[in-house]
Amino acid sequence: MRNQSVTREPPIVVLPEIDDLVSMEKPREVLKEVENIVRLMFDETSFDFIRSVFDDILTLFAGKFPDYKRCNTRFHDLQHTTDAFLAMARLMHGAHVEGASLTETDVFLGLIAALLHDTGYIQRQDDERGTGARYTLIHVQRSVEFMEYYFNSRGFSQRDFRICSSFLECTDLDVEVCDIPFGSDSYRMLGKMMGTADLLGQMAARNYLEKLIFLYYEFEEAGVPGFNGELDLLRKTADFYEMAKIRLDNDLSGVRHYMQAHFRERWNIDKDLYEAAIEKNVSYLRFILDSHPDEYRTYLRRALVKEWC
Repeated sequence: MRNQSVTREPPIVVLPEIDDLVSMEKPREVLKEVENIVRLMFDETSFDFIRSVFDDILTLFAGKFPDYKRCNTRFHDLQHTTDAFLAMARLMHGAHVEGASLTETDVFLGLIAALLHDTGYIQRQDDERGTGARYTLIHVQRSVEFMEYYFNSRGFSQRDFRICSSFLECTDLDVEVCDIPFGSDSYRMLGKMMGTADLLGQMAARNYLEKLIFLYYEFEEAGVPGFNGELDLLRKTADFYEMAKIRLDNDLSGVRHYMQAHFRERWNIDKDLYEAAIEKNVSYLRFILDSHPDEYRTYLRRALVKEWC
């Protein structure tokens, strides 16, 4: 009797999600992971200054920073800032793994820019109108203004301010990155990483789709044209993903591909978990729009949306 060959199905590999590696809703856990990443690049570095800036940002968003209110935007919140902060660290580490020449100062300036990149949504104490969402269309300019104030108070040089303000400009979707003046090729790459980290951090977040409801009301308060209700914004988000990929790969020079090198080196996972998370989010969004457009809130039912309802 002949031995019959048995055809075996290849094992199904289940990738971990970003939140499985780090508790993204816990700012201190994010900070700890960023420190781990920086020490993979510069093992003798002192992380005290980044911790200090991080503490100031927590204070600012909590409404305990002198002359500033608590953050009152629900999409552009503290978690979005820490999401971008970690994404920026991962991109810089991936670039380091691939042989890019980044100094310790370069990395620290990139991290500080990420922490300050959406401070323009925070209102001053004497601002009595609406919420910080009304500054949506000018929030990058306001973030640069806060950065200048903060840098002056902390003794940063004007050179550091010019470098970091150029990084923040890369997060403005209406700005042509090629028109931004950078002092060096390294700074140009870091600016593109900042613009990339801002997009990847928000779109890969586990709660991204739920928070889109909040984004609609931020847009409405700011008078952002082109959106006729929550469902319309959800529909246009699926199209935005295609436009975002063009910006990521063209204007921002495809620096997102450094993510895979990071995950391979840090976690022994030879995949870009951000790309996987974004594809999963957008796929689920399209499922909702195609199959349950009248029940979209039910299919986005998690704590954030339930609380808002």
